[in-house]
Amino acid sequence: MSTQQDPETMPENSASDAAEQLPSERANSADAQAAAEHVSASATAAQPVTQAMPPDQLRQIIEAALLAADQPMTIAQLGGMFNDDERPATSEFREALALLDESCRDRGVQLTEVASGFRLQVRAELQPWISRLWPERQRKYSRALLETLALIAYRQPITRAEIEDIRGVSVSTNIIRTLLERDWIRELGHRDVPGRPVLYGSTKGFLDHFNMKSLEELPSLAEIRDIETLEPELELQTADLAYDKDSLVDHAHSLLQPDALDADPQDNEDLDVNSPPSLSKEE
Repeated sequence: MSTQQDPETMPENSASDAAEQLPSERANSADAQAAAEHVSASATAAQPVTQAMPPDQLRQIIEAALLAADQPMTIAQLGGMFNDDERPATSEFREALALLDESCRDRGVQLTEVASGFRLQVRAELQPWISRLWPERQRKYSRALLETLALIAYRQPITRAEIEDIRGVSVSTNIIRTLLERDWIRELGHRDVPGRPVLYGSTKGFLDHFNMKSLEELPSLAEIRDIETLEPELELQTADLAYDKDSLVDHAHSLLQPDALDADPQDNEDLDVNSPPSLSKEE
């Protein structure tokens, strides 16, 4: 025979049971919170505290990297050697680079900033001795190549026909190819005229080779020698200037003196190298 519970007593029993369960639930909640705080504290303790790298240590790392690299390195590339949690700030890199520059003052190498970044290189005054390590490579570039390179550097963007108009003689294909292979010039595009001739300009490789950060470091032609009037029909960026060929060649030679290597005998295929005419077409 089943016993039927009095409905009037049910709320009292439920309330009593709930009251008995509250302390237990509160205890479990407190334990869970304590456990979460313990885990959080452990995780915080496990995380390494990032400290700024001493400038002298960073200087040593940069010096080693520049010695090992086969090309200039930017600050961004130097930063790629570090993990995210240890990467120095740009200001710290510049401070370390300044220390490295200072430490090289009495050494045979120097820190140089060029268009592509920073590099360590032999001091120019020591080049006569160091160059003897490669005696078979000590050959000079042809006058025609130097004239072409100087014109491209000063008058870019410029076409091959415009170079020929200025020099008064044709430009050998070998000269253009050599300059392209040396990564001293590049094709910038095409001039919007019939035939769409290629426009040539200098490269970062050109600036790097001659220890320059930008073309603004090229001395003005007025600083090199007196200038003549250039034909206005070329309508280039500096058409108000004129070019004395010897000025261009002398300056190109002065740039190339520290490292006038890898000359190609075919560069001399210019039509008139021994007694080149003036830059002026009329002459």
